[in-house]
Formats: sequence, C-alpha cells, structure tokens
Amino acid sequence: MKFEHEIEIFIRDYVKDLNEGTASIFAGAGLSIPAGFVNWSDLMQEIAHDLGLVIDRENDLVSLAQFHVNENRTRSKINRKIIEEFTETAEETLNHNIIARLPISSVWTTNYDNLIEQAFSKENKVADVKHTNKQLLTNRPKRDIVVYKMHGDANHSSEAILTKEDYEQYHQTHEPFIHALSGELTTKTFLFIGFSFTDPNLDYVLSRLNFRFSKDKKQHYCLIKKHSLNDAQNPDQATLDYNTRKQQLVINDLKRYGIKSLILDDYAQITSILEEIENRYKKKTIFISGSAEIYDPYEKNEALGFIHLLSKKIIEKNFRIVNGFGWGIGSSVINGSLEAISANPLKFSESQLILKPFPQFESGKKKLPELWEEYRQKMISLSGISIFLFGNKRDGAEIVEANGVIREFEISRDLGNICIPIGCTGYATESILKLILTNPSDYYENSDVVVPLLKTLLDSDIPLSKKVDVVISVINEVIQ
Repeated sequence: MKFEHEIEIFIRDYVKDLNEGTASIFAGAGLSIPAGFVNWSDLMQEIAHDLGLVIDRENDLVSLAQFHVNENRTRSKINRKIIEEFTETAEETLNHNIIARLPISSVWTTNYDNLIEQAFSKENKVADVKHTNKQLLTNRPKRDIVVYKMHGDANHSSEAILTKEDYEQYHQTHEPFIHALSGELTTKTFLFIGFSFTDPNLDYVLSRLNFRFSKDKKQHYCLIKKHSLNDAQNPDQATLDYNTRKQQLVINDLKRYGIKSLILDDYAQITSILEEIENRYKKKTIFISGSAEIYDPYEKNEALGFIHLLSKKIIEKNFRIVNGFGWGIGSSVINGSLEAISANPLKFSESQLILKPFPQFESGKKKLPELWEEYRQKMISLSGISIFLFGNKRDGAEIVEANGVIREFEISRDLGNICIPIGCTGYATESILKLILTNPSDYYENSDVVVPLLKTLLDSDIPLSKKVDVVISVINEVIQ
C-alpha cells in the first residue's frame, strides 16, 4: 500500500524501533470509541445537565467535572458514570488486536476501560497493569507487557483522574508515573493514537511531560485526522477554516515535545498504518519449512551445507528465523544460525532463532493432528516470509511429498506471507513453485522481478552453494 511521504518515513523508522525493542504506544480515548465506549462529551452530558449547562457549549470538560464536585461535595455520581460506561463487556477493535501483536514492552493510556489488557490476553501475553503508585513497585511474574493506566481504572473509579483538582495535583499525587513516563519518553519512540484536539486529557498529559534534552529530545509521532467540511465539528466553511487554523497551531505546539503530527484524511487510515507496521515487522522474520528423508538430486552433505549456509546468511542479514525442527532440515538450520550468532555475539542474538519443535504426543483431549495444525498456525503467524525446502517423507517403502509442507504453504498463503520455494529441491517445494508460477502476480507485487529469480532456484544444474545469494536477492526484493 502506498502512503504519503511523511507517513512512509514514519512507518520505516517505527519498524526499526520495533526491531530494536524501543517502540511504545500511547492510547487515547479515540482508540476505544469504535468499540462502543463513550467519549468525554457523552460521559459528561448528564453531569452538565445537572449543573444546568449544555454539553455542546462546553469545551473544558475537566472543569465541568470539578464544578459538579464543588456543587455536590461528592463525586459519587461521576464515579458511578465511569463504572456504568467503562466496565461493560465490549469487544476490542482491530486496532487493539494489531497493537497487542506488536513486539512492544509497554503501553501508556489515559483510558479507563480494559480493552488493551483484553487484547493482550487474547494474544496469550501476560499484561502487568499499573494504575496506582504502589503497583509501580512490584512486577507481575513472566510479564510480556506493562500497561500504564495513568488516569486510573474503571473498576477503581473513586481513584480515577477526572476533575480539574485531580489534574492540578497529578504531579504530586502521581509523581512516580510522571517519572516513569519521562524515562520512557527519553528512551523509546512513542506513537500517540486516539487523541483528538478536543480531548481534555491531551493538554494535561503534555503539560506534565518534562523534557530536559532540548534539541536532543526523542522523536515521537501522533496520528491526527484533519478537519473536513460537514463532519460533526465542521457544519460550515467558516467553522472549518477556524478549526483548521487552530489545528495547525496545536500541531506546531506539539513539536515542542518532540511530537510530529501525521495528518490523516480519515480514521480508517490508522488501521492501514498499523497493519503496514505489523506486516513490515513480520517480514524481518522468516519461517523455514521443509522435511527431507532423501536429498535427491543432491548429495546429503551438499544439501545440508546449503541449508546451513542459507540460515547463516539470513541471520547475518539481521533477519529472524522461525523453524519447527523439520525432519532432516532442522539441525542444519540451527547450526547455521548459531554459527552466525556465535561468530559475532555483539551484533547478532540468539533471539533471532525461534525454535518450535512439534509436539510428539497427544496432550489432553486434542489429537496429534489437531495439535500440529494449531502449532503450525501459531508458528507461521510469527513470520512474514516463508521459505520452502525439499518436502518429502517416507510412506512405507516409498518416498512421497510431505503433506505437512504443503499445509504450511497453505497457511502461509492464507496469512499473507510471501512464499519463496527453492524449487530445485523437488517434491512438495517444486509443486509449490509450479503452483505459484501459474499466476505469480497473486503472490508477489513485483512478480516481474521475482519470477526470474525463482526460475533460477528451480534450475538443478546450478550448484546449491551458488543459490544462497539468489535466495537473499529474492528476500531483498519482496521486503521492499
């Protein structure tokens, strides 16, 4: 998918931060509204009515909450509204799910709902939720992600940050959160999602960010939808002109905090951007599929040497490898990868090799074929590129195509992986390549460049050792 120049640069740089483990997300109310939760205006509508005010004429909703507390000397009704609106069961959105799949170690949010935690749970990730100062002092064992709910949690509404007084005292009552956020903002690249210029949280959050590095501050990004005529906020041209001018002033002001605004035509672009980020990140992970009872038309040592060298080169090109320890293939993948890692441990890491040996016996009520299917789905979902080798097995006295390799191709195709069959290794891999060549444009955006390289990989007269660089060339072409 084509993006505007600034967004394209952001995606490229943010994926680099993901690969380096230095990316984070800051989620605002706009992330949860599509799931059915209310925005601030809806939340405060009844409160405004109680005060004899009209919500549509009020911009400072934080002060509105404070007025209600001043008048009633209690915030019990506001607390009840938070519980009513944000504790109901709701399904997380596609944006939540994509965020949960990204390799980030922390998420910050001003939202009260639990959709973010829910999304991580569905991805089998352990979320360590922090919404009080005391929770910052302890860590949940085996956590995968830290969710900082800096304005509180709907299940503890009496402690939620909501009134003007809450925000005014935040730097004292929640000083540890400010320090934690300041630390992450100086070491990680943040993507702000779901903030609008009418969100009362935004100004308060930014006013508490203490950047002390002047021109050396970290670059962060915010996705902002531009105003358009006849939307909810712009019923006429004069209002549009005013809001557009104000939006530009706020965008310029965000630069003081190192936050670069990326302007969107509509909210659907957020999902497209997140999907592209996920796809590009996954393309740095390569699934190697294959099994070999025999290595015809090659000698065993030549074939194993090729797999070893290919795996080594993939690691040296800073890709990650996922492998299910396929019969006759897995050991060479491991050895080649570890050779690259051990030769330069300061540059390469064992985290670049992800091994997922298949279950060998049934577990619980699930039959082995069902376990294998689930395992294949999870394993391949970690990657964006699938390489196929050989693909044969023994069936009695005969050598036949390995149906497991065929299945891994089908899963790869369904998940949108880019498939690279090394056709000269024959059997299932050759069948996969022949299928792809019947309509290559269905598999590659730049098929006119990739197909000649695949045909080179099909030629068994070319020594295997000379095909390693061809495979790397195919990888370089498909990740562009």
